[in-house]
Amino acid sequence: MALGRAVLGLMVTFAVALAAITVWGTVERASGPTTGASAQVGSEAPAAPTAQVTLSPANGATDVAPAAPAVVTVAQGRLTDVALMGADGKAVPGRPTADGWTSTGTLAYGTTYTWKGVAVDAAGAPTPVSGSFSTVTPQRKIAANINIADDATVGVGAPIIVQFNGEVTDKAAAQRALQVRTSVPTEGSWAWLPDAEQASRAHWRPKEYWKPGTVVDVAANLVGVDVGGGTWGTANVTSHFTIGRSQIVKADVNSFQMVVVRDGQTVMTVPASYGLGSDPNRNTTNGVHVVMSKEATKLMTNPEYGYFNVPEKWAVRISNNGEFIHANPLSTSAQGNENVTHGCVNLSTKDAEAYFDTAMFGDPVEVTGSPVPMPRTDIYDWSLTWQEWQSMSALPT
Repeated sequence: MALGRAVLGLMVTFAVALAAITVWGTVERASGPTTGASAQVGSEAPAAPTAQVTLSPANGATDVAPAAPAVVTVAQGRLTDVALMGADGKAVPGRPTADGWTSTGTLAYGTTYTWKGVAVDAAGAPTPVSGSFSTVTPQRKIAANINIADDATVGVGAPIIVQFNGEVTDKAAAQRALQVRTSVPTEGSWAWLPDAEQASRAHWRPKEYWKPGTVVDVAANLVGVDVGGGTWGTANVTSHFTIGRSQIVKADVNSFQMVVVRDGQTVMTVPASYGLGSDPNRNTTNGVHVVMSKEATKLMTNPEYGYFNVPEKWAVRISNNGEFIHANPLSTSAQGNENVTHGCVNLSTKDAEAYFDTAMFGDPVEVTGSPVPMPRTDIYDWSLTWQEWQSMSALPT
């Protein structure tokens, strides 16, 4: 009997203890969060954020500029596969970025491009990269050329000329597409000269004459560029050339001489006759000219003064206003004594040939002492101050 009471007491004690434990757990759950194993019962880890894909141009965009890069970016995830496909089924060249991908090639006009690919979030859940856009179809196209040919060697005064075959109304946009890179640091600037019959033109010149030996790379990346008025660039053009030795002609019209300075040393001092001073239409004009071209025999015509197709030897053009350095046996007696020409620099046949053999495009010809300034046509770049030149840029300098 005593044993039965003992067992019964033990069972009651165990039941009471069990009830106390159950009540304690119930109270803790009701009163707020707990620590330890009981807090993990029934809890779930938060879901990973879904990858957010952004396209530029946006899906469905039209009239997109082909020069602008196509870009996909991903937030809360990463790309595992991406491609931008043209209408021909070919993938556009591109490269990864820190948060996505960008195209690196210029797109085509009037073409639809389609995105393909996948982005995944932190848990590996996929989000498709999809969408499309179309590029602009130009109303008009414009082309350009660079005046200096690949692998040419030019003089220290050579300007870079980008000549367009039509009018550029948004010159700032066009200028952003023009690049000049040099092998040595060279300060320079673009300037837009007044539009002529050949249409718009942009010139680039250094602040000072080029340093001999400089290697220059020029690019006009015009494809996909809106140059205004519904006109878009049609082709990219480049040039790679070298600056040769320094050769500068010193042409003081009152000295009756022409002096050639090569790499800082005087190599020629020869008798010369310049334009007749008493006739403003015949003066050799004052300012820094540039050698433009040369011909062993040039037929010269000036109806106002009554001569037509007169052959002149060893003619080096220094402007498109009829100014040359050339041989003229008819003015031999005046050379070194008097200015009698129609604006050209006359030399003896021997001296003209010797100079002709050394002249190259871009050599400066510094004419001084004339009362008539060089007209602002053709290559008059060096007759402007640096401040004047910079003011002709379409972009802030």
